[in-house]
Parts: sequence; structure tokens; C-alpha cells
Amino acid sequence: MFKILVYDGSFEGFLSCVFYSYEYGLDNVSIESNNTSTNNFFDEIVEVATNEEHSDRVWKGIGKRSKTARTLLYKAFLSEAYGVENDMLFFIQQILQDKMKDAIDFSEPRILNLSKLAKMVGREKHRMDAFVRFRQTKDNVYFATIEPDFNTLPLNIAHFKGRYADQKWFIYDIKRNYGIFYNLETVEIVSLEMVEKSIIFDSPDSVFTLSELEFQQLWSTYFESTNIKARINNKLHTRHVPKRYWKYLSEKSVILKK
Repeated sequence: MFKILVYDGSFEGFLSCVFYSYEYGLDNVSIESNNTSTNNFFDEIVEVATNEEHSDRVWKGIGKRSKTARTLLYKAFLSEAYGVENDMLFFIQQILQDKMKDAIDFSEPRILNLSKLAKMVGREKHRMDAFVRFRQTKDNVYFATIEPDFNTLPLNIAHFKGRYADQKWFIYDIKRNYGIFYNLETVEIVSLEMVEKSIIFDSPDSVFTLSELEFQQLWSTYFESTNIKARINNKLHTRHVPKRYWKYLSEKSVILKK
């Protein structure tokens, strides 16, 4: 009987499913997140609990054979593409069987798909590094919101921790309802309650400093006044700064409100 291994959506949970499939010698198996899994009368559903010991063993086993493969797998996972887990499972099986000891075989369609997803995630990560704009709160925390196409926050941590090591900051992914908070020492994963989100987004005067709000308005006004309409090249501009990122930029707030 075909088995569907369901996990909690975390990367460790996925790796726990990989361990489970090896532990029980499963061949006809599919791995699905509990957010996307659909019940099928003819398949057996197995809920696999996240086990850090098991996930670590799988991750270390992959790392011993290929560090490049680990990076590719993690980025592909962050794409959240439907069915990506099964392409990843196939890739891991090839790695652990030492079928790719010398080089990764990108002629295999499933591995090529993972590579494409990983590259897209990497590009989105760099865009978030460039386009995030912080606002200073009354608690002296620099706050920013993002809505990336892919789950890039785990990849953004090193960049912002290195660049803003001397200040507290909080980047929140609105789409996925979680954020990363840096307290000058460590980075923590944080989720906001509905009331907290309502205060931040609906009542900015109560959260952000007056000087910050004035600066945002000043920067928007400056951008509009120095923008020479006769020299605008919208096609070139949107190629470098796609419109979907404008909502992050202070200098674009005037344009978006019109």
C-alpha cells in the first residue's frame, strides 16, 4: 500500500520523514506537509512527529557526502513549492546511495527542478536584503515587514545580524505570520498576536516615534520633488526594482497612495 508521510511543515519535520522512510524500508512513499496533505481512501496516512535526533542524523549524512547538496535542498525547501518534498526525497536517496559522489546530476528532471527553485529562492533572498526598510519604534527597536514570494527569512538572518549588529531589529513576514527578532545577542523566531498586529498596522502613531514618522514623510516628499518626470524610464526602473517591492520603500509611499 502507498504511504503518505505527513509532517508539521518544518524542515526538521521533513527530515524526520526521510529518516522514517529509511527506518521502515519504505519504497512507495510520499511526503506531504500537514498544510497541503489531502486524504485518499486508498492510501495510508502516517503522521510523523518531528524528531531532532533523527533529522540531525539525516542532515549530517547528507553533509558528509555533499555540502552543495545540503544548500540546494534547504533553499528548495524554502520555496514552499507544491510537491517539492518528493523531489527532495529522491535527491537525498541518490546522495545517500553515493550515486552522486563526484557531481550532482542536473540532467535528472527532478534535481534540475530543485536547482531552479533554489536559484529563485536565492534571488528573492538578495532582494529582501536590499529592499527591507526599517522604522524605529518607541521601544527603540527597528521594525520592518516583508511579504516575499518564498520563505526567505531564515536566509536573511546572517545578512542583517552582520550589518545591524549594534541595534535591536525585528523583521516580520506578513504572509507567513512569523518574524525574526535580534536582541543584540541572539535571533529569535517570533509570532505576533492579532491585537499586536492590529496596533502596528492600524495605529502607527502609537508604535513608531514621531521623528520616524516625520522622516518617512520627509523622504517621500524629497523623492517626489527631485524626481524629474521627463527623464523617467519606467521600463528600466521596474526591471531593477519590481513594483511588488515598492511597498517596502519609503520613497515610494507617495506614489502608492495616489
